[in-house]
Amino acid sequence: MWLIPLAVVLSLGLILAPLAAEAQSAGKMPRIGVLMLPPRAGAGGTYIQALREGLGELGYVEKQNLVLEIRWAEGKPDLLRGLAAELLSTRPDVLVTSGSEAILTLRRATDVVPIIMATVMDPVALGIVASIAHPGGNLTGLAILSLELTSKRLQLLKETVPRLSRVAVLWYPANPGNVLMLREVETACQTLGLRWHGVAVRGPDELASAFEAILGTQSNGILAIEDSMLVSHRSRIVETVARTRLPAMYAFRQFVDAGGLMSYGPNIPETFRRAAVFVDKILKGAKPADLPVEQPTKFELVINLKAAKALGITIPQSILGRADQVIE
Repeated sequence: MWLIPLAVVLSLGLILAPLAAEAQSAGKMPRIGVLMLPPRAGAGGTYIQALREGLGELGYVEKQNLVLEIRWAEGKPDLLRGLAAELLSTRPDVLVTSGSEAILTLRRATDVVPIIMATVMDPVALGIVASIAHPGGNLTGLAILSLELTSKRLQLLKETVPRLSRVAVLWYPANPGNVLMLREVETACQTLGLRWHGVAVRGPDELASAFEAILGTQSNGILAIEDSMLVSHRSRIVETVARTRLPAMYAFRQFVDAGGLMSYGPNIPETFRRAAVFVDKILKGAKPADLPVEQPTKFELVINLKAAKALGITIPQSILGRADQVIE
């Protein structure tokens, strides 16, 4: 156990006391606005908890030296615009959000307030930043390399199910980034010798018709590309997919936790935790234009053996050996 000499403690107190007094006299704590599309009772709550933990590791304590203004769209993209206006009315010092729709909503709402992207597909291809190394403008954050990951997910699904020949691709058409991902699906399927059919899901009310569409494609596998709207309704999507009796690959482990077969991608709570570092830098005077967009260095392969058994699938040992987590 380390003991700090009393003299040092007193010295620190003398140093910090004027700073605390100055902060109190200023009467203003840093205000962080957060715009969330996923519901607070599901994935969104997990992400916010990770953001809070990341801020806490950097010395920020909510309501003591930081204010968090959170607005929840509860999985309803049409609410984003109004919520963005609400957030800006609170005069935030920094904004945090994730997903193409929410990011683009905030980008259209302000070109002044710094925006930290906790997750974004391909910010250069989407026209959100000028480049990864030099974002420019008022946005920076973390990119999750979605386009490159799409081909890897299809490859893993085919290794898991060697008989795979046609894939039904669940996607959300209102997300502009998903058009880019479908192009990657086309390229990857050509390489892997697969045929594919896109099944658009515009909201939870369309899941029943999506179920019928998947069956109509005569597919023998499913790929659900990443999207905040799909994550928001992951339990219903997993239940719908289960009724098709087809093996499915998901972008995020939250789907596997909900009963899905397998997922491959970055740990999204970790990207929210890392977003706190960007917030800290901005509050200390850094400009988003000068902070390079970061990319994840680790991706998780998560497999649900219970789901595999229900489908009558034996996961190859070559896949199990690469899994970061196997859910029994």
